[in-house]
Amino acid sequence: MESWRFLDTGVKKAHENIALDDSLLKARSESEAKDTFRLLRYSPAAALVGFHQSIELEIRESFCRENNIDINRRITGGGAILFDESQIGWEVIASRNLEFIPKKVDALYEMISKVGIITLKNFGIKACFRPRNDIEVNGRKISGTGGTLEGDAFLFQGTLLVDFDAETMLKALRIPTEKLKDKEIDSIKDRVTCLRWELGYTPEYNEIKEALLDGFKKVFKVQVEEGEITEREKKLYRKAVRKFSSEEWIYTTRRNPENRFNISSAKKAKGGLIRLNLIVDIKSMKIHFAIISGDFFAFPKRTIFDLEARLKDHTLEIKQIEKTINKFFDEYNPDIPGIEAKDFVDVFSKATEKLSLLENGFTLEDVNKIYTVAGSYDKINNAEVLLLPYCSKAKECDLRYKNDCRKCGKCSVGKAYEMAEKLNLEPITIVNYEHLEETLSSLKKKGYNAFYGSCCESFYIKHYNDFERIGLKGILVDIENTTCYDLDRVKEAHKGKFKEQTELNLKLLGKLLSKKSTE
Repeated sequence: MESWRFLDTGVKKAHENIALDDSLLKARSESEAKDTFRLLRYSPAAALVGFHQSIELEIRESFCRENNIDINRRITGGGAILFDESQIGWEVIASRNLEFIPKKVDALYEMISKVGIITLKNFGIKACFRPRNDIEVNGRKISGTGGTLEGDAFLFQGTLLVDFDAETMLKALRIPTEKLKDKEIDSIKDRVTCLRWELGYTPEYNEIKEALLDGFKKVFKVQVEEGEITEREKKLYRKAVRKFSSEEWIYTTRRNPENRFNISSAKKAKGGLIRLNLIVDIKSMKIHFAIISGDFFAFPKRTIFDLEARLKDHTLEIKQIEKTINKFFDEYNPDIPGIEAKDFVDVFSKATEKLSLLENGFTLEDVNKIYTVAGSYDKINNAEVLLLPYCSKAKECDLRYKNDCRKCGKCSVGKAYEMAEKLNLEPITIVNYEHLEETLSSLKKKGYNAFYGSCCESFYIKHYNDFERIGLKGILVDIENTTCYDLDRVKEAHKGKFKEQTELNLKLLGKLLSKKSTE
């Protein structure tokens, strides 16, 4: 039976662990190291974004700095995570040419996940694989996996939640709550569990270590021998430590260029969230730079950077963008689980549609706060209703959870009612999500042409497919202030029980209504 190297690299800082990931993978791709199973831990805790993500969009930097939480970027894709001092990571660094290694990324995810499943079984916990890369216990995530490639070698890693501090996680990460619709849950504690919660106690590290080793040996059917880091790996590591502790690695690679017009858009695809920041030159009508980020996985790792490079200085004409993206996928044939070329075309289409807003008198600041449904801005006219969220009514109002308003002037909703009525629009307060579905479906059946409304970006992204399914055209304006998504209170808001108050962007809403009423 084949023998692999086993490394327990102990507790390290974020940049040290990431540097070691990179060094072990490079050495294996050069055939300068054996196939390896590694265990790793972090101290201090670390907020880590995926390779394709933006620190600014995913991490609450001030909280992390105030609480001694490292901030860094993984060499693997996926979403932002908080890797605290209780968690244990495991990694497989090996040749892609081994006969028993699946060639398809999704199949490799499932195989790696079996290590965690057997580990949990050793503690009497029944776990299963949840595509695309999670391990769950009774519907709650306890581990995730991800990976990257380097030549003929791969690095795939998993994490095991030994204990879990939901409050710290929520404060450290800007949780992408638009992802939660697939799992139909909106609370962190509803979708995550850990060893301590399942067992009622926290196992000792050595006990978990032996369980992980047992899982690895049973899945890969190999022996392991405790080994050392090679001289080649040490040399690569010394250089990598400087790189992965640098501002350039952590921030600059995904930071927006300054003094450029930035159009943003997003799409929740099957394989994850895609975000686009499009830096454009309005005079030449060209893309100065496209920054594509999100919590998806892409193989090879450079796929997204290569696509961005293809679109640099590209015309903003969407048909040409579509041709370029399709040609890129045909030539590169990248492996992006759950995401197709069309998904990237869609997110670019949403961004370029916003250019028409500038031609209609909106400012650069306005365009990223306006969202459309079932059509572009220019094709949505003659709306008959204005839909408003109950969360913008005063907290003490006895009509907060009712479709009515006294227009008393104590909240922004009353002023919006007044604006709507002056323009012969019917104002409707939406009191929960089911009410929204019922209202839109009813309006569509009655032959209404379109609607105007207001909601936060997270709600729009999460329910975009629902809006499109119903099919009534609409234009929505972003909400001001902290929302239920920021506070992780989506479940109660969905039911019409959110008790905090948001503010309508009355200035922009008024501009939209006045412009559309004169067209």
